[in-house]
Amino acid sequence: MRGWLKATIGLVVLSGLLLGADRIAVGVAEDEAADRMVKSGRMGQRPDVSIEGFPFLTQVLSRRLDDVRISSDGLTVENDGHQVALHSFKAKLSGVSVTDNLNTATVASGTGSGVISYPDLAQLLPPASQLLGGVPLPVGGNSRLNLSYGGPGKVKASLGPISVGEATVRNNGNTITVEGLKLSSLAEVVTGLGNKKIEPAAFTLDSMPAGLGLAAQNGVTPLPEGLQLSFEGKDVKLLG
Repeated sequence: MRGWLKATIGLVVLSGLLLGADRIAVGVAEDEAADRMVKSGRMGQRPDVSIEGFPFLTQVLSRRLDDVRISSDGLTVENDGHQVALHSFKAKLSGVSVTDNLNTATVASGTGSGVISYPDLAQLLPPASQLLGGVPLPVGGNSRLNLSYGGPGKVKASLGPISVGEATVRNNGNTITVEGLKLSSLAEVVTGLGNKKIEPAAFTLDSMPAGLGLAAQNGVTPLPEGLQLSFEGKDVKLLG
């Protein structure tokens, strides 16, 4: 009985030591990975990194991390040099192959999401007069459209106090298009433009977090808090 008890205690102590070493190692790796993502240019700000799965040291020996989660609330996305904030970014990276010194890392597949506020989204669109074929506006001048949530799949737009209807938002690759807007009857009277359609407004996001791109299906979704971007990628280089 005493021998069995000693063996049990020994196993418990050894397991505790191994668990402690494993958790220390994963913490060090998470900090190092966060720093290297910034240095590699894949992230504009140091993210929070969580390496899932246990034990971590076994994954290190195989040089493949099954599940890595990253998040940040201080990132930006860019269009032609103009940056806007990307809020609540989160991503799940699966099958991350790494070298033993973390100099390089390739992601087999990744998904993520983030939100651009409607005021920031409007800043990425051309001036309203440009969307009307260069016609100067007596109301709002060369101001940009004001955007807000218009219900499932739609955004509402206005020029100052004047509504210009609802629009749909779609993406083709990393290019986002806002289309379907038309001057209301009141807007026609005030602007004197008559039955004038507003040209579709498109912009392309040049920089994406973690090397991901917009999802091919439902890459953009209007939400009450802003436009949600959905990201995806395969065989993405995360480091190196």
